[in-house]
Amino acid sequence: MRTLVIDTATKACSVALFHGQSLLAASYDVIGRGHAEHLLPLIAALPERGRADQIMVDVGPGSFTGIRIGVAAAKALGLAWEVPVNGYGCLSLVAAMALEKCPDATAVDIVMTGGHGEYFFGSFNATASSISPTISIKPDAISAKSRAPLISGDFDPKILGKSWIDLLPDAKKWHLITDLPMLMPTPVYGRAPDAKPLMVPA
Repeated sequence: MRTLVIDTATKACSVALFHGQSLLAASYDVIGRGHAEHLLPLIAALPERGRADQIMVDVGPGSFTGIRIGVAAAKALGLAWEVPVNGYGCLSLVAAMALEKCPDATAVDIVMTGGHGEYFFGSFNATASSISPTISIKPDAISAKSRAPLISGDFDPKILGKSWIDLLPDAKKWHLITDLPMLMPTPVYGRAPDAKPLMVPA
């Protein structure tokens, strides 16, 4: 079975094509913004234009816009190809990537940029399974919240005094989390949206 993996939940934009758990091709760029313009050409450059039997997409938490772009593209391709679309968690993938680099670690805390000066924080065990709800916190609360010996993500770790691995999610590492439950292909934002609907008086 071929799997197309799409990851646009952070400032990185990546895609990967797998056969089973074997990587066939992948592309990864840290672009900041512009995921909408960047994503489809990356997919088109994959073998057979990324055509797959299923699609996996990073549903967050992360960038509001990036998540929506990835989920929308995955659903559109799934509809066109008549294949299933499922999601995976951003922090879970980063946790698995960190644990791959430090296989002796028994747990890892993940800290990812969340916008408006806050960060998404989650704790994971040695199998990259979540052991605490993901929360959005201020940077000065991270050191008090973190208990794991290893911490990873895209936060400046200078105040933490712990082992740190600077990582962003990469679609080509999706095989590390294939044992975790799949998620619905629905955005997981991790905090309230920035924009609020306008209340029009009756």
